[in-house]
Amino acid sequence: MSRVCQICGKHPSVGNRIIRHGLAKCKGGIGLHTTGITRRRFLPNLQRVHVKLPNGTTTHMRICTRCLKQGLVTKA
Repeated sequence: MSRVCQICGKHPSVGNRIIRHGLAKCKGGIGLHTTGITRRRFLPNLQRVHVKLPNGTTTHMRICTRCLKQGLVTKA
């Protein structure tokens, strides 16, 4: 099952998880140092919603919460 909004097409994006160690300079240390960078995924907030289609039928769709708040679909 894909993690893509069926209305706007929003999909997972990628970024970095950065790990820093050390004491900040303003607190008397020598500064923060990056000790690890790993890739991570930002997943869209998808909800499985019972939707009424324009032709009168109802179906289940995976829709992001932004589309739900904007009222792009009518819930059955």
